[in-house]
Amino acid sequence: LGEAKNLPTYPGPNKMRDCYCTVNLDQEEVFRTKIVEKSLCPFYGEDFYCEIPRSFRHLSFYIFDRDVFRRDSIIGKVAIQKEDLQKYHNRDTWFQLQHVDADSEVQGKVHLELRLSEVITDTGVVCHKLATRILECQGLPIVNGQCDPYATVTLAGPYRSEAKKTKVKKKTNNPQFDEVFYFEVTRPCSYSRKSHFDFEEEDVDKLEIRVDLWNASNLKFGDEFLGELRIPLKVLRQSSSYEAWYFLQPRDNGSKSLKPGDLGSLRLNVVYTEDHVFSSDYYSPLRDLLLKSADVEPVSASTAHILGEVCREKQEAAIPLVRLFLHYGRVVPFISAIANAEVRRTQDPNTIFRGNSLTSKCIDETMKLAGMHYLHVTLKPTIEEICQSHKPCEIDPVKLKDGENLENNMENLRQYVDRIFNVITKSGVSCPTVMCDIFFSLREAAAKRFQDDLDVRYTAVSSFIFLRFFAPAILSPNLFQLTPHHTDPQTSRTLTLISKTIQTLGSLSKSKSASFKESYMAAFYEFFNEQKYADAVKNFLDLISSSGRRDPKSVEQPILLKEGFMIKRAQGRKRFGMKNFKKRWFRLTNHEFTYQKSKGDQPLYSIPIENILAVEKLEEESFKMKNMFQVIQPERALYIQANNCVEAKAWIDILTKVSQCNQKRLTVYHPSAYLNGHWLCCRASSDTAPGCSPCTGGLPANIQLDIDGDRETERIYSLFNLYMSKLEKMQEACGSRSVYDGPEQEEYLTFIIDDPQETYKTLKQVIARVGALEQEHAQYKRDKFKKTKYGSQEHPIGDKSFQSYIRQQSEVSTHSI
Repeated sequence: LGEAKNLPTYPGPNKMRDCYCTVNLDQEEVFRTKIVEKSLCPFYGEDFYCEIPRSFRHLSFYIFDRDVFRRDSIIGKVAIQKEDLQKYHNRDTWFQLQHVDADSEVQGKVHLELRLSEVITDTGVVCHKLATRILECQGLPIVNGQCDPYATVTLAGPYRSEAKKTKVKKKTNNPQFDEVFYFEVTRPCSYSRKSHFDFEEEDVDKLEIRVDLWNASNLKFGDEFLGELRIPLKVLRQSSSYEAWYFLQPRDNGSKSLKPGDLGSLRLNVVYTEDHVFSSDYYSPLRDLLLKSADVEPVSASTAHILGEVCREKQEAAIPLVRLFLHYGRVVPFISAIANAEVRRTQDPNTIFRGNSLTSKCIDETMKLAGMHYLHVTLKPTIEEICQSHKPCEIDPVKLKDGENLENNMENLRQYVDRIFNVITKSGVSCPTVMCDIFFSLREAAAKRFQDDLDVRYTAVSSFIFLRFFAPAILSPNLFQLTPHHTDPQTSRTLTLISKTIQTLGSLSKSKSASFKESYMAAFYEFFNEQKYADAVKNFLDLISSSGRRDPKSVEQPILLKEGFMIKRAQGRKRFGMKNFKKRWFRLTNHEFTYQKSKGDQPLYSIPIENILAVEKLEEESFKMKNMFQVIQPERALYIQANNCVEAKAWIDILTKVSQCNQKRLTVYHPSAYLNGHWLCCRASSDTAPGCSPCTGGLPANIQLDIDGDRETERIYSLFNLYMSKLEKMQEACGSRSVYDGPEQEEYLTFIIDDPQETYKTLKQVIARVGALEQEHAQYKRDKFKKTKYGSQEHPIGDKSFQSYIRQQSEVSTHSI
């Protein structure tokens, strides 16, 4: 979420607004930015990443103006249809904000059945009766925290409009109506396709059924419109009955009085990936090639290295490669191999690992995955204190505010730098093993290549741990989940100054003060020109890059994995007292799961991790509440509601992961709650009755890494497929180079090819295996296309992505014919 510009002015005297932005799947909010005060062009610069836990039609972004007294008001929205996300993939785009009204806020689908039957009246005239059956709806929006839906069914034609209404279903956005409405439809006895009739008689083809969904409101403003659908009775031409699912559609008011540019615009960069993952055996041939990469001589001829060569950005290749190698325990040998090759190509020890090479991107990615908890344990308490205490730390004389004292500010900053420097240099024993093993191989490779430079063994490691791990996390703590949002400008400036100093301290450069462009930084740095700082850095680097480290388990403190507010149901531990719902601050470490009244309070209740027997979703019908899950313990289940579907999935995943290895894990559970003396799911009356549904499949037991190897291999296949033309070009380059070693053609110079014959062999295998997977995907799509019915629950009528898919498939099939 970048920034907004030209928002409409506030009607009050100061004209400015306090705005925040939300990210929504359809109308369910899954993320909210900080509030930017007093601006009509607010800058957010916030990143939000999530796995999408459910199907959706629109990815929407709303801009709200905060109102202290009333509910916050919506200024406008950007809604991108799911099928259009690829158009804007990974590029900054300005979107015009659109107006928000109830008629445009539509989501959900309806299951409907129509039946036309002939009836002979008392006078012997044949007329037709139409039975319209509304079965159910799914995924209706929740308006102001509630959804009490009902439907109106109207038979409309040129000369009539007859409406009927269902019962209101309370507290559900998936109502089961199953109500039938009868309408009389007459047709002339002389009816035939070609005949003309008088206007008194009705032609069924001119009639339509209209279904409107409403939310019954208990407020005086009237009921809220949730969406409509219109079905012409022509659909009954072929047969007398018709049944289908439909997406609800917005009402077309045709009264768009405001120009679209009135509300300003919003700059977004959306990256959307959708991978269709087969079962494991499909990927074996390509996966085996990838996992052998560390053993291929030279490593530049390996499959993984080739991926880095053909991808436009090294980052694209590094993310799935690192995840795959971590999953199969091969990341250290692979990174050692590519790092060795890079060190051999480096001419100057001062430039070691300074480029954006595949090696540096892979190490960055490994540190991000394996080192996130280490980062949090080390930095989070101090960063939080800096954000809360707001001490002035500006040391640039030009930027000093009135009333600020340069000496005091310098002292504040020095204390902060000292504290952060100390927590980092004393944290060596907590550094994850996989990072230490990589640092060990970097140190060895650098010392071997540059034997005369005694410092290179340190700079090779510090260029990662300080420059690319700790310094960026201090500079932008929100990107590493150390703070929930961007920090305010003053704190941000403080963190920038701390980050610069820590980076220089860690780099062990010879002339420290000269490495600063700003004279005030050089002056400030004099505080740290003592030998003890250099010694502390070297001791720390020695510890994290030695292969025989002390066992980190011996000093394991509880690692905070996740925390936040959720709503939980009272567990009925008191004999009297209501089992009502309360908002609590939940906290999960690798030792226990606790809740307290608010952040920082004493826990009211604690569940040791070993007592968690299962973590499962809870059916919405139990309490008529969405996004609920249950943490099952020996004596009872704790029922919890998360804020949205993304949060619910994140909590379920991490709780499942930490409790995965528990001895007494359940294999069956109750998907609904125990209420009024029985389980709602299986109606068993005993509260200790064994579960009636199998528990969901397990996740990997490793807390830090929830990696699906097949999914990562699919991502790598997609990248190879995307850059197939480059693979072929690289093959040509190998061919031309191995035939003659004459002057190289300009277009081939971009690739690193150390051994043309070996590289050619690998390329041939990669192209063949990617081609085989491509055929599997095409066949799967053809089969699915044959089986899929438009109007089914998976693909309701009005599903634009499915319509475009049908178009593509019919083009493909005519093309192949």
